[in-house]
Amino acid sequence: MQALRRLNTDRIRSFFFGSRSRYGLVFTIVLYALLIAIGFVYLYPLLFMFVTSIKTPADLLNPMVQWVPTEFYTGNYEKAYRVLDYPHTLMTSILISVVPSLLQTFVASLVGYGLARYRFWGKNLVLALILAAFIIPPQNTVIPQMLKYRDLGLLGSPLSLILPALLGQGYKSAIFILIFYQGFLSIPKVLEEAARIDGASDLRIFFTIAVPSALPAYIVSFIFSVVWYWNETFLTAIFLEGGVTTLPMQLSRFVQAYENLYPPGTVNIFDRLNEAVKMSGTFLNILPLLVMYFLLQKWFVESVERTGITGE
Repeated sequence: MQALRRLNTDRIRSFFFGSRSRYGLVFTIVLYALLIAIGFVYLYPLLFMFVTSIKTPADLLNPMVQWVPTEFYTGNYEKAYRVLDYPHTLMTSILISVVPSLLQTFVASLVGYGLARYRFWGKNLVLALILAAFIIPPQNTVIPQMLKYRDLGLLGSPLSLILPALLGQGYKSAIFILIFYQGFLSIPKVLEEAARIDGASDLRIFFTIAVPSALPAYIVSFIFSVVWYWNETFLTAIFLEGGVTTLPMQLSRFVQAYENLYPPGTVNIFDRLNEAVKMSGTFLNILPLLVMYFLLQKWFVESVERTGITGE
């Protein structure tokens, strides 16, 4: 009888607190509660922005309407679409972010592969300088860069962002070099040695063995590079000098652009102070990044796990 009671007690204890082979109910509840709380912190601003952007003027003035608008109103998006000059600024943003990101990712992979596979004098010094380039804030180097670009005639042109990326000097290139450096170090050297015995050149080894093995590093570097190029407005505004306008730059002067498009007298005062229109413009600004992430999230999560960004 006592053995049966002890067995039932162990089962109850295992059910609530777990055992060596399974998690208990208490741990599962705490884990999911923590995950839901963290997810809510990240999703709340996005949900609030989207719900506000689809509210009608009446819903915005009605304190009873919080999370469920009375109707799906698209007028705010129509105004934000016109204010942002969305088709033109979207294509410009893609040019400014995707093209440099592709070039930067490829060049960073070349540099990372060279550091990981070749021995030469001053290699440790080069790695230290690359790390220092990542640590030093870009605001400290923007003036020398701007003066050099001015002497070369690059200011005001997309080439001021494309050419540095081609030479491994894009936004935060140092961290991508280090990612590839660590990724190529994890590739067994015996694969390259076997290919070299078969007569393969260094370039062929790089494209046939190193690149496919480092595909996770390429995906991570490309996604992060696109996001950083897309969201960077300070350096981009300085280098482009108003010659080219991207979506984040147009969003930063949204109020001025709205007033230029809708001067006083053409719309009522409420429309001019409508925060829902600004929320719509903000959502249109991040929409391409959200689409890119949802399309690549499977490979992105796997790549983060395999490239060592999580501390592996």
